[in-house]
Amino acid sequence: MKLSCPKCKSNIEIQKTFNKKIHISCNGCGIEDLLEFRKNVDEVFLEFLTRFDEGLVSEKGTSDSLKDEGIVRAESEIKEMIGNEKPDKITESILYTKKDYVSQYKILKNPEPKMGCSIEDVGLDESITEYLKKIGIEQFYRFQEESIQEILFGENIVIEAPTASGKTEAFLIPVIQKIRKEAGDSPSVFAVFVYPTKALSRDQYPKIQKFAEKIGVKVEVFDGDTKQSERREILENPPQIIVTNFDVLHYHLLHQSKFSSLLSTIKILVVDETHVYSGIFGSNVHYIIKRLKRTCNNKIQFVAASATLENAQDYCEKLFGVKMNLIQGSGKKGKTDFVMLFPSLRTQRSLMVDLTKKMTEQNHKTMVFNNSHLNSELLAIQARKQKVNIKVHRAGLMANYRKSVERDFKEDVLSAISCTPTLELGIDVGNVDCVISSTIPVNRMIQRIGRAARKGQRGYAFLALGNDQISQYYKNHPDDYFEDIERTYIDPKNPFVEEFQVLAMACDKPISKHELKEHQEVIDKHLKEGNLVLLNNRIIPNLDKIGSMLSDYSIRGIGKSIDIFLNDSKVGDRILPIALEELHKDAIYFLAGTRYRVKEFDYPKKNYARLERIPRDYPYYTKALTEEWPTIETVFEKRKAFGVEVAFCKLHIEKKVFGYVNIELGQEVTQGQKVLLDYPLEYDFVTKGIVFHAPMPLQEMRQAEDEEYTAASGYHATEHVVIEGSNMITGGVSQDLGGISLGTSGLIFIYDGAIGGNGASKALYDRFEKALERSMFIVKECPCKNEAGCPRCTFSYRCGNNNEFLHKRSALEILQRINQGEETELVDPTEGDRPLV
Repeated sequence: MKLSCPKCKSNIEIQKTFNKKIHISCNGCGIEDLLEFRKNVDEVFLEFLTRFDEGLVSEKGTSDSLKDEGIVRAESEIKEMIGNEKPDKITESILYTKKDYVSQYKILKNPEPKMGCSIEDVGLDESITEYLKKIGIEQFYRFQEESIQEILFGENIVIEAPTASGKTEAFLIPVIQKIRKEAGDSPSVFAVFVYPTKALSRDQYPKIQKFAEKIGVKVEVFDGDTKQSERREILENPPQIIVTNFDVLHYHLLHQSKFSSLLSTIKILVVDETHVYSGIFGSNVHYIIKRLKRTCNNKIQFVAASATLENAQDYCEKLFGVKMNLIQGSGKKGKTDFVMLFPSLRTQRSLMVDLTKKMTEQNHKTMVFNNSHLNSELLAIQARKQKVNIKVHRAGLMANYRKSVERDFKEDVLSAISCTPTLELGIDVGNVDCVISSTIPVNRMIQRIGRAARKGQRGYAFLALGNDQISQYYKNHPDDYFEDIERTYIDPKNPFVEEFQVLAMACDKPISKHELKEHQEVIDKHLKEGNLVLLNNRIIPNLDKIGSMLSDYSIRGIGKSIDIFLNDSKVGDRILPIALEELHKDAIYFLAGTRYRVKEFDYPKKNYARLERIPRDYPYYTKALTEEWPTIETVFEKRKAFGVEVAFCKLHIEKKVFGYVNIELGQEVTQGQKVLLDYPLEYDFVTKGIVFHAPMPLQEMRQAEDEEYTAASGYHATEHVVIEGSNMITGGVSQDLGGISLGTSGLIFIYDGAIGGNGASKALYDRFEKALERSMFIVKECPCKNEAGCPRCTFSYRCGNNNEFLHKRSALEILQRINQGEETELVDPTEGDRPLV
C-alpha cells in the first residue's frame, strides 16, 4: 500500500536506519522525520501524521535529529569537507545525499612522478635506445632508472609502485639489456617472468613480446593453454624469455620434464604482482623458488614487482629466501574524486547498486569490487533489476566466460563488471572511469583506484562501508583508514606445505645426505613412513606410494575439493572444508549471477555436488550452521597482551555442519529460520591459531538473571568483534580466520581457516594489543541499544550459530577490562563447555 504525504500528497518513503530508528521522507516537498523503530508500518505512519499535525515535522533541509544521530552530514559539514575543491555535478549529488553518511571526501592527486636520467645515460644497447625513442620515451622515471641500474649490477630487488606506473618497463628493459650483453643469440632460457594467473600472463605477453622482438629477443608463453605444436617449438628452439606461472613451474620440476631442463639455464627470475602470494599460496611459492634454486646451474637473480605494501621488503625476503633492495615508485599524474560513504538508511549492497546505476547512466564505465563470490553475484542480480548492463567476473567461473566478460567490457558492450579481487591485478579490460569497492585495506583500494582514469580523464572512486564492525569504526575515524596498510603474510613452516614440498624436492632431484639440513626432521619422518627411500647415499621418492598424494595436491590451497556439476557438466569446484558450508544438501549456490539448489551432495566418498535450477523469484539464499571444537596440540609462543595471556599454537579443529538458515535476498539481516540436516557433515583438520583467556564480565553478570548466558554470550561477541574489527590492522585477513569461544571458560580461539595454517593468525598475534583496543571502540561507539548488539558491532556474517548467544554490554565490559590491564592466565578447556563459533 502506498502512503501519501500529508502536505503534498506525493509518495512517502519509510526506511529503517542503521541504528534501528525509522526515517520518513517525502521526495516531493522534502518533509522528513525520525521516529523510534516499530515493526508495524501503519503505527509508524499514524505517529508521523500526528507529529505533522502538531507542527513537529521538519519541512526543509536535513532535520537536526538526523545529524544528531549520525545518519547524514549537515550541508555545512559537506561544504567544509569540499573546501576549495571543485567536484563535478555527479560527485556533488552523491556528497549531498540524504541516504548515506559521508565519512570522507578528498581529491586524490598524484604529483608529477620524479624524473630520472635521459634514456641515453644508462648505457643501454643502441637498439633499445632507438626503440624507446620510437615509442616516445626520452627520459626514465627515477624509480625506473634505479631499477635498471640495480638489475644491471646483478642485485636482487623489489620494485614497489602502483598500477600503471611503468613497473613492467623497469624490469623488462634491463633484462633485455643483459640478454643482449651476456647471452647474445644463445638458444637457452635466460629469464623467466612469472605472473599469478594464466589470464594475467597471457594479458601481459603481447606487451613484453612487442618490445622484445624489436630488439631481437625471443619471448614465449608456456602454460596449460600452450598448444602441443607450440610446446615442441619452445623445447626445440628455446626462447630467451619465458612467461609462465608457478603452477607450471611446480608441475614440470616435479615430473623432471623436458621443460624443466630448460629452466636449469635461467639467470633471472622476475615475479610480478608479488603481493598476491599471501597465505598458503605464498608458502608454496617460497618452496617452488627454493626448488628452482636447487635445480638451476646458475645463481639466480631475483626481481619482484609489487603494489604498495607496508612490509614489501621483509615479505619478499621471506618469500625468495634472499636479501633484497627496495625501490619505490609513484603513480601516474592525475585526479580522482574519492568518497567514503556509510549507508545509514539502506544496505551496503543497495548503496553500491545505486552508485553503479548513477555512474553508468552518465556513461562512466564502472568496476564494482566485492569481497566475496556471494556478494559479487548478489550485486549483479540486484543491479540488473535496475536495468544496469552488468556481468560477474570471479574465480570459480569457467575461463572462457571470464574472458568474454573482459572482452565485452573492453569493447564497450558492457557498462559495468561486478568482480572479486581477481580483477585487482593488471589484466587489461580497457578504459575504466569509476571504481566502487566494499571495505578493503587502503593499499588495495589505491591499487583498485589505479584502474580508473588511466587515460588522464577525471576518475571516480567510492569506498562503500558496510554493515560490519570495521565500517562502523571508519565511519567515526576515517583518517585511520589511510593508516591501516595491509601486511602480507606467509608461513613457510606450515607442516603440510613443508612435508609435501620436501617430497617434491626429492622428485625434482635426489636429495644428497649433506643438504637440506633445515628439513632433516621432515626427511626422517618420510624415510620412516616409506615415502622417501635411501639408495646409494641419495634420498629418492617412493613414487608407487606417493603418486596419488602428488597428483591431489594444489599449491593454491590445501585439502581436497568438491566438484560441482550442472546437467552432468562440471561447472566449478570448491575446496574443503568451506565446501561443506556452501554445498550441503538443499544449499543455495551462486554461479555466474544465477542461483541453484544443491540436489545431491556426495561426501566423503565421491566428493561431488549436483545442482538444479530454481525459480528466478525464489526469495532466499542459505547460510550453514556449524559446531567446532578446538584442541591445543603444541604451544609455539606465549606472551602477555596488556594483562591477558595469549598463546600462538598448533590446533586440531573438529568441524560439524549440522544445519542451515534461509536468509531473504536483499536483506543484510544475518539471522534466519533454522533447518537441520538429516545427517551432519563432519571434517577435522590441523591448523595454527591463537588462544587467550578473557576476563569475566562480573558487573554485567551481577545484574543478569542468567549469569552463565551473560558470560558465554559476552565471550562469543568478543570473539566476533576481535576477528571482524581487527581486519584492517592485520591486513584484511579476517576472511582467512575462524573463531571459537568456549562456554563460560573465557577461552577464545582464533585460528587460520587454511589447513596447516597460512600466517593470518600470526599477523593477529603480532598486533594483538592494537586489535583489542580497536575492538573496544567498535562496541563502545556503536549506537545500537539491542542486548545482542547488531551487525555493526557484535554480529558476524560468518557466525555458525545464527548470530545467537551474543551480549553487547558484556563484550564491552570484557574488552574494557582487557584494555585496562586486568591479568589472566591460560587455563585448560572444561569438558561440557559449549563451543560458540
